Amino acid sequence: MKVLLVVHCFFPDHFYGTETYTLELARDLRRRGYEVEILSTMSPGEKGGRENLLFTYIYDGFTVYCVDYNFAPQTRYRQLYYRSEMYSFYHELLLNIAPDLMHVTHLMNHTAVILNVAEDCAIPVVATLTDFFGICLNSHLSNINGELCSGPNYSGSNCLRCHLEVFGFEALAKSFAINRQLVAKSFFRSFFSSCAAWSGKLPVFKKSGSLVQVRDVTERAETLHKSYQIYRKMVAPTDFLYDAYVANRFPEEKLVKLNFGINWNVVADYRKVRKYDSSRPLRFGYIGQLAEHKGVDMLVRAFKATGGDKELLLYGSSDPGSPYSEKLAQAGGDDRTIKFCGIFPETELGERLSGIDVLVIPSRWHENSPLVLLYALATRTPVIVSAVKGMTEFVRDGENGLTFKRGSLAELTGAIEKIVKNPKIIENFSRQADYRKTISDYVEDIELLYQEILA
Repeated sequence: MKVLLVVHCFFPDHFYGTETYTLELARDLRRRGYEVEILSTMSPGEKGGRENLLFTYIYDGFTVYCVDYNFAPQTRYRQLYYRSEMYSFYHELLLNIAPDLMHVTHLMNHTAVILNVAEDCAIPVVATLTDFFGICLNSHLSNINGELCSGPNYSGSNCLRCHLEVFGFEALAKSFAINRQLVAKSFFRSFFSSCAAWSGKLPVFKKSGSLVQVRDVTERAETLHKSYQIYRKMVAPTDFLYDAYVANRFPEEKLVKLNFGINWNVVADYRKVRKYDSSRPLRFGYIGQLAEHKGVDMLVRAFKATGGDKELLLYGSSDPGSPYSEKLAQAGGDDRTIKFCGIFPETELGERLSGIDVLVIPSRWHENSPLVLLYALATRTPVIVSAVKGMTEFVRDGENGLTFKRGSLAELTGAIEKIVKNPKIIENFSRQADYRKTISDYVEDIELLYQEILA
């Protein structure tokens, strides 16, 4: 049986949570006798060095088909979630690959058009919901104030406002000579977003070119909701993600809750209770993307605000010279106890976790069971995490780690300070830290879903 795994980006250039999950899923399916191939993309602006829209390469013995979107750049907002002009391309590609089943781990870049193609080619499709892409235009389910959003409203005006906060209000003031002080007011932004959203729905304005982008934004939620009906099953790794999709009218009978599994070989040699070693500095660590929504700059500031003999190891990468890289560099200053350690092979994750005393995940967005958290617990590494449901499902404050209010510099500083002042609690947390579900356990459940669908 041939399974095609569809992901937005993949190894070797991309190596974070969703990519790692996809690779581990592919490996275990292959071990069970499945023929597995992978379909990925290259984002516009990413250096490809290729000559065609589609190229292939081999990674870990898997054939990877990669769509280079430098050859098909975006010209309107709708193309972020539905690229109808790519239908023929994907139709020919899926007919050539001819999978028995397609498993989507992220739709970004491919967009929902690939679901329609699969349906027309009679290929059953399964999804792993790795974030809120099907609900939220920023995939983080956060509103303009960074608070948890319940999802799109009927008109889509709340989504439009989020979009305009980033891309439109300043341009609006300039284009229409509207007083900047008025545009800056929250009531004006809400009122304008509502008026624009409803105007875009009126038949008299359907052909209005000036409202094309408004409709592109406000129609996103309903377009994806309709396309997601094509999935035979949707796997949610946390209660929080499951509940969010149910609350936004996705069919509950298609949703399945399955916690992620981990590669036991990576952690087997490092499952040891941690004890404070006073002969060296206390080591806090971060492993992941060095990005704004991950809150790494806040971690750096909180770390610097506390005293004691300690160091901070930051594992990850960011674009050199990017505004966020500069922001991190400024936050760190010339503090030699803050070390940017770069990236490492996935096989070294257990070893790297064993080299720190506490892992910190200070995310500003509503994380959805980050794999690094599960690996940390499996290696008995205590954690400090933002108090969001996608992580507190696994972290019990004061038992296997500490939680702090998402986005609160003061509370994160307090959590670090609590451990610095009493490092012996590391051993207490470590004894309570554990996670035992393996990727094999997980794929066994996935295989049952496949069999149910194909039957």
